[in-house]
Amino acid sequence: MQIQVNSDNHIQSSIRLEEWVRTTVDTALERYEEDLTRVEVHLRDENGDKPGPHDMRCQMEARPKGHQPISVTHKAASLDQAVEGAATKLEHALAHLYGKLRTNRASVNRTVSEKSDALLQEEFLEKEQAAVRYG
Repeated sequence: MQIQVNSDNHIQSSIRLEEWVRTTVDTALERYEEDLTRVEVHLRDENGDKPGPHDMRCQMEARPKGHQPISVTHKAASLDQAVEGAATKLEHALAHLYGKLRTNRASVNRTVSEKSDALLQEEFLEKEQAAVRYG
């Protein structure tokens, strides 16, 4: 899984910041590592140079293999809180996506199994009736 970190002009990007963001995202999403091709992280100071509450914004977009991208955003007073909040939201969104896929797959498998059982039972009953008639 590739993690790409982008920031606006008001956030001083550094190797240390990018490594911390990558580690945070990697830790939060490690169980989906094989299912994701890339995660893009966008860091932004909403108010620029002016201070304000909840002016740090982190948007994360995950690209699951074979599915549409999933995007989440979290605003907070600090960059740390914004990144951690967005990582948590993204982990929950991916859990929801893969949970739905597992449920749908299980439902399809159960339906196929039930149909197969019904056909086998019908075939068995037909053979049993034929044996009674000709037996």
